[in-house]
Amino acid sequence: MIYPANRFDGNIAPIRDHIFHTGKAAVMANIAYFEIPADNVDRAKHFYHTLLGWKIEPTKTPMDPGMMKTMEYQDVKTGEPKEGTMNMGGMYKRQMPQQAALRNYVIVDNIDKVLAKVEKLGGKIVMPKMEIKSVGETAVIVDTEGNAIGLWKPGMM
Repeated sequence: MIYPANRFDGNIAPIRDHIFHTGKAAVMANIAYFEIPADNVDRAKHFYHTLLGWKIEPTKTPMDPGMMKTMEYQDVKTGEPKEGTMNMGGMYKRQMPQQAALRNYVIVDNIDKVLAKVEKLGGKIVMPKMEIKSVGETAVIVDTEGNAIGLWKPGMM
C-alpha cells in the first residue's frame, strides 16, 4: 500500500488520516518509521544526504521548543513513496549512550494492548506511552534480545 503522501513534507497527517479513515493500520505490525540517533546531527545529515541522496530538514511536527532545540530533530525523506517501501524517518541528537542504533517504529492498532504483553513475553518497556500532538501515541520497548523497537499508534488532531 502507498500512503497518500506523494510528496513527504514532514507532515505525517496524511498517513495518519489514511489509517484512521480506511481502518487499514497494519494487520501485522509493519515498520512505518525509523529514527537515527547522531552525536553530530550536521555530520550525519551530510553523510546520509551525500551517500544516499536523502532529503533531511528540521521537523515541521509541532514539538515543545525546548525539546526541539535539545534534540535537533530532523525529518528524513528517503525517496518517493513506492509500493512496499518506507520513505520517511527522523534523525535527532543522541541524548544517552544507550541510543546506539537506528530505531524502527511499528504501527499498532492499540498501544495499550501491546504494552500489556511486553513484560509477560520477557521484554521491557523503556519509554512508556507518550502522546505527541499531531502524531499520536508512541512507546519504546526492548525485546528479549536487547533490541529497542518503537510502537506507534497514529492519532487524530
